[in-house]
This record gives sequence, structure tokens and C-alpha cells, in this order.
Amino acid sequence: MESRPLLIVDGANVVGSRPDGWWRDRAGAAARLRDALAPLAEAGVPPELPPPVEVVLVVEGAARNVPPVPGVAVVSAPGSGDDTIVELVAAAPGRRRAVVTADRELRARVGALGAEVYGPRRLPR
Repeated sequence: MESRPLLIVDGANVVGSRPDGWWRDRAGAAARLRDALAPLAEAGVPPELPPPVEVVLVVEGAARNVPPVPGVAVVSAPGSGDDTIVELVAAAPGRRRAVVTADRELRARVGALGAEVYGPRRLPR
């Protein structure tokens, strides 16, 4: 069984929480988020998630073709990003799982499955 904590990031929600012009280039904004997440694989998310951490960025829509980088797996949601995140959480029941999102409904869904939930501010800019 995998012992590293699993950190799943709701890409569309986190990108949308930062008014930096992301709407002009959704794929570019998702790629910038992915790159900002890469150090977390080795650094963790202090103090909640000690390293090493498996980092998964869930993307959808115009950001679907953003490729992974070392330290960050990218999962392209075939439909709803929220549903994909719930599936990822449900697929790892014996593992510590954390989801980063501000979406209240998603927070409730993954929380019911035992995942920890953090807001977008917990991540580096």
C-alpha cells in the first residue's frame, strides 16, 4: 500500500480563486499552477502534510491537455472535475488523502469519504 499522503488539487477551482487573468489562458493558468505544485512533492504542505507527498492536479475543459511534470501527476477529467476528484479519493481508502478546493459541495463529498480538505490559500502562489 502507498504510504505517501495523496494531495489532490481541484485545478479549475484553485485557478479561479486567483484573479490573475486566468480567463484569458486557462491552459496556461493550469500549467502555472502545476509548476507551483511541483515542489510540494518533496516539501509537503507544512504543517499538515509531511513529505513526501503524491501530488495530483485534476484539470478539465480548456486545460485538459496540460501535461504532467516530475512531482505532479495531471488527471484530465472526462466530464466533471468534481466527480473525478471524488473518484480519486474513493479509490484510495486506506491512505491519507487531502483535497484542495473552495467548492463547498465538493468539500462535503470528499469529506464524507474521509479526506481532509484545504482551501486554495494553503498552496503556494
